[in-house]
Amino acid sequence: MAFELPDLPYAYDALAEGGMSQETLEYHHDLHHKAYVDNGNKLIAGTEWENRSLEEIITGTYQAGAVAQNGIFNNIAQLWNHNQFWEMMGPKGRSMPGELESRIKDGFGSVEKFKQEFTAAGVGQFGSGWCWLVVDTDGTLKVTKTENGVNPLCFGQKVLLGCDVWEHSYYIDFRNKRPVYVQNFLDNLVNWENVAERLASA
Repeated sequence: MAFELPDLPYAYDALAEGGMSQETLEYHHDLHHKAYVDNGNKLIAGTEWENRSLEEIITGTYQAGAVAQNGIFNNIAQLWNHNQFWEMMGPKGRSMPGELESRIKDGFGSVEKFKQEFTAAGVGQFGSGWCWLVVDTDGTLKVTKTENGVNPLCFGQKVLLGCDVWEHSYYIDFRNKRPVYVQNFLDNLVNWENVAERLASA
């Protein structure tokens, strides 16, 4: 069964107050995300991956250490990444639930130190990619960064939060100011209730 482009979980203008414009969402969701869905479906058609889950395809086609992944991986991983990305943001849920705040303080010393480390990962990712908050394989919280479409599933980690640092995610609203974009993402766009739910089920 072919994968489909999911609807946004909010209106196109719902994040504008938080700094992500309707124009960005229309380009990012309707064009970029849709392209990953369409290309991914074309590439897996008639292959062993055609009826597998996104997660199975990602972990099955990832080539450890490869700078340029294969076409199936690139498109399916980006499809999955964006599915998560929209859910991790929202016009509500901007207060951090207590259990999540406690775990972040335990893992990073303070919420502010976590935000500094997360922002540094996003800014320090050379070229296109993502920065993440994950539950690592040993159960600890960790900030990571990945190139292109690579994501924490490739390393057996559980994703709590991810920020897209491809230019199409911020260039309309923030031009070339990636540090400002990532900081704004943390301060004004993240749905921390969604992150807390992911932590509870990790």
